[in-house]
Amino acid sequence: MGGAAPRVFGLSLSAEHFVLPRLLRKPVRMLSRFGRGEFTPPPYAASMLTASFLAASSLYGAYLGGHFPALVQGVTARSGFAVDQIKVSGNRETSEIDILDKLELDGWTSLVGFNPEEARERIVSLPWVRDAAVRKVYPDTIEVRVDERDAFAIWQHGSQLSVVEKDGKIIAPYTGGRQVGLPLVIGFGAADRAADFVARVQAFPELASRVKGYIRVGERRWDLRLDNGITVKLPENQVDAALADLADLDRENALLTRDISAVDMRFGDRLVVQLTPEAVERRAAALNTKPKAVKAKVEKRI
Repeated sequence: MGGAAPRVFGLSLSAEHFVLPRLLRKPVRMLSRFGRGEFTPPPYAASMLTASFLAASSLYGAYLGGHFPALVQGVTARSGFAVDQIKVSGNRETSEIDILDKLELDGWTSLVGFNPEEARERIVSLPWVRDAAVRKVYPDTIEVRVDERDAFAIWQHGSQLSVVEKDGKIIAPYTGGRQVGLPLVIGFGAADRAADFVARVQAFPELASRVKGYIRVGERRWDLRLDNGITVKLPENQVDAALADLADLDRENALLTRDISAVDMRFGDRLVVQLTPEAVERRAAALNTKPKAVKAKVEKRI
């Protein structure tokens, strides 16, 4: 009969029971020798085990204390994974400084411990940002792509000016710059309903080019404020027909270049034109001098 089957800690390792995988055979043989007293550990083994125990204890303590991410950050940053480059694209209204601030980087931020999803959520909180994508590119680069909102108009509500989207949602306070050319919509409820009305006016380019403000009145109808100060009061219904009539009157009679302050189109059967105070004075003076001129002419004939 052959020798006794090798045993480790009292467990038989004979072929009758099972065959160990190749990777485990050598460690098991060493354990078997250690169990029989045939293995002598190297002189530095105790020091290595002590150092390993202390390192494991430190890691476990850092994990329990919530300092493990910071430890990973520090180690990996000093191992060549510190963020060194940041590439930002897609931003027009949002400054890169604001985006970098939302990344919350310091001089030793590691790419390994950096959380791109949390950074994306912080960037999306910026006023102009509709969506964003943040990507880590090893070993030291962060790429940020921003999708910004589309400004449609400037909304004046009370003393405040805000940049709004087509659906009326406020993007940010108006501060000038490239938004200066946007349509100005004024009044309560104007931002929500401006898109359709502005499109109607723009169907008449000769009128649209002169409009400086779209004024919502009583949440029922609109007024137009022109570049020369004239106010056009449009009806609540049949707005397109009124705009067409106004364009024809101006084209044929230069109505909107006359010395008037308002054109009232709210009445379907007539058009009311209001003169400026100066024009009223001139008309009154002309009417006062007209009888005298007629009387002088009559006397001359006699």
